[in-house]
Amino acid sequence: MGRLARRGAGMAMLRTLSILLSLLVPAHTIKSPDCGGILTPSGLKYLAEVSKPHAESVLRQDLMAPPNPDPSPTTSPSSRNQINSVKVDEFSLTLVPDTGMRLSIDVDLGITSAPSTTKEMQLSILADLHVEMNPEGNLELVTSACKPTLEELQSTEEMDSTSSGSDVDKQINVEKICLEVSKLLLFPNERLMSLAAPFPITPNCQVQYVPLAAPMYSEQGIIISLQTTFQVSGTAIPLPVSPVPFSMPEPASSSPSHLTLAFSKHFYTSLFFALEMSGAFNTTILSPLTTATLAGKITQMGSLFQEDLPVVLQVTTRSSPRVVLEEGKAILKLFLTAQIGAVSSVFQSFLSVNVDVSARLHLSVTDTRMIISAAAIEDIELSLAASDVGPVLAALLEELFLPTIREEVPAQINVVLRGGVFLPHIASFTYTDVNVTIHRDYVLIPCNLQLEARTGEATTLG
Repeated sequence: MGRLARRGAGMAMLRTLSILLSLLVPAHTIKSPDCGGILTPSGLKYLAEVSKPHAESVLRQDLMAPPNPDPSPTTSPSSRNQINSVKVDEFSLTLVPDTGMRLSIDVDLGITSAPSTTKEMQLSILADLHVEMNPEGNLELVTSACKPTLEELQSTEEMDSTSSGSDVDKQINVEKICLEVSKLLLFPNERLMSLAAPFPITPNCQVQYVPLAAPMYSEQGIIISLQTTFQVSGTAIPLPVSPVPFSMPEPASSSPSHLTLAFSKHFYTSLFFALEMSGAFNTTILSPLTTATLAGKITQMGSLFQEDLPVVLQVTTRSSPRVVLEEGKAILKLFLTAQIGAVSSVFQSFLSVNVDVSARLHLSVTDTRMIISAAAIEDIELSLAASDVGPVLAALLEELFLPTIREEVPAQINVVLRGGVFLPHIASFTYTDVNVTIHRDYVLIPCNLQLEARTGEATTLG
């Protein structure tokens, strides 16, 4: 029994040492995407709809501000133009393939220049937008062109259009309007920064989605590629290198969904690799058997234990997990070692059993989290690794321990992942109308965006 205990301890020590040594290797030496998303034209349309109230608020606040005093002695206070109403009539975002986006804003202005004179004007703004990578590595929405125009709609009094237009232009000029467009981008850029925030999976394991480059623009939408990183106890861990770089699979036709997220097989393998390194799958299982029960099946048990003791299984991973994605099916392969022993004052191991498990995974989405659960064990193999009680046939191992392992291993997976895995998302938005489709080597998640309402606050991007 001492020999087996030392062997088990040695294996555990080697495994721990290999993990510690791997942490010394610089992480992320190879930048390769393993997931990403496509924001579709319908998604852009929705973003424009929910941004409209915020845009109106910003424009109203600045355009209706009292004008600076006119130093000209020939201008009386009663003749100055004052904007007294601002209403955004149209706010739209359209995709410009290979270039970026086009922002179009139509604003109805109510203007008075005297108590008896009011007129309505329409301010139209066209701006070209695109997303670029800033020096800090964050995505940032910027404007590359801005063209405002001002047109009078109607007036309650005939006025000299030249002089009135000139007065309005003093208050509404190109520089000021384009500055307003830049202000409109401040809140979206704060939201974009939240995309790369770290999210917890377990108390000591975090996931982070890092943009690798500025997005690309196609007829299908805005395509962004991300690299997933994981931290264990605050330290970034090196991940297995994917043999095949992942590229976002573009849909064959335009999607009615706002957004399509895509995750490669490598993403899921890296996820379970990080969980394994965090020790998430190491567990102790109490068997319904006792040493006296086992003595009836394994004769040498009687000479090792004179009293009847409970039997437990101390389960650890012996090599990295793998995930297999096939059409309509996701399989997790775990490679475990179970040290089987009795518990008195200390744990006394008498069997070491290799356990290879293939578990069917069920994938779903709640809010912004991917819920992963072990739905069923598809295959399980037990093989004797070491014994202090003589040879034990595989059939007997399965008879004694298979029912407990078949029940408890999926339960442990579900305990580890009960909180879900946060998907790439932007603050204040959640996902609805989600459909998870598993393909060979990747998973697609088409979904719609929904802006979360905050108690006591307006439902806007700001």
